[in-house]
Amino acid sequence: MKLLDKIYQIVFLMTACFLFLMQPSQAQKKLEAYKELVPGTKDIFLEMLPIPEGSFLMGSPENELNRKEDEGKQHKVKVAPFWMGKIEITWNQYEPFMSKAMREESLNMDKLVNGKTLVDAISYPSPPYVDMSFGMGRDGYPAINMTQYAALMYCKWLTMKTGNFYRLPTEAEWEYACRAGSTAAYSFGEDIKQLGDYAWYYENSDGGYKKAGIKKPNAWGLHDMHGNVCEWTLDQYIADRYAVAKESKGTDYAPVVTLYPIAVKGGSWDDDPDLLRSAARRGSKPTWKQRDPQIPKSKWWFTDASFCGFRVVRPLLQPSKKEIEAYFNMPPSDL
Repeated sequence: MKLLDKIYQIVFLMTACFLFLMQPSQAQKKLEAYKELVPGTKDIFLEMLPIPEGSFLMGSPENELNRKEDEGKQHKVKVAPFWMGKIEITWNQYEPFMSKAMREESLNMDKLVNGKTLVDAISYPSPPYVDMSFGMGRDGYPAINMTQYAALMYCKWLTMKTGNFYRLPTEAEWEYACRAGSTAAYSFGEDIKQLGDYAWYYENSDGGYKKAGIKKPNAWGLHDMHGNVCEWTLDQYIADRYAVAKESKGTDYAPVVTLYPIAVKGGSWDDDPDLLRSAARRGSKPTWKQRDPQIPKSKWWFTDASFCGFRVVRPLLQPSKKEIEAYFNMPPSDL
């Protein structure tokens, strides 16, 4: 019997090893669209679309109409594959993160990231003192008025709750995904007359944002990359960052070291067509919080940025725990 038991053990180990080797590695994962249930909900999902690897010229050519100085020189960027949210994060997707019940959950209910939980706890947003949608709509509308810090903490929350690494896009990843292979001013071409088919902006928005995903998507299926609300990136906004044109990677970004300005992309319902171009850049400003009566001012909420939201990305290859935590380092909080 002992010999038979030993044979069974050997067969079991050989089978387990075979099955393990047959599992696809992260590098072999297929980049396909998928849906992820938003933690704490029963029927609210993130729709994530595949963004293929490739390279592109970041910035705008000197002859592009309405080009700004901070968009050049153009430089080549190599981008690794990732997923990006089909639409901007909506209030439906953001509100579970804001809930008191979520704040009271213990960390031992969180899923593991690469076999380990993140070291530090999740920070949850303070309750807003006014309706941060300012009456423009919540169900299906993009979440707005959160700081970049708040957007990062939402990504951290998603990461800890789902076990998949979510973060904000870099400026390069955002522009690459927006262009969807286009080298024109907009993902659909140069004709501003077509802009209304793809974007909500000053001329057609009637003074407010609209439900996400109504306008036509770009070639990779992403909605509202032009207009509706501008979107946070990981980057500190540096006006002359492209002055020395050199090849870079899509994951390269300028870490936030000062509270302002932080880079946002895409333009909004309150902007003219020039700010909706794929290469257009802008930075956050202290005036986005000028009506905040709190002392100190909130590190979670703006009062004057009803044009700013965000969407999330997930790289195909999940980084190490240490690398993940580096993405969630807190930006300066001296407000």
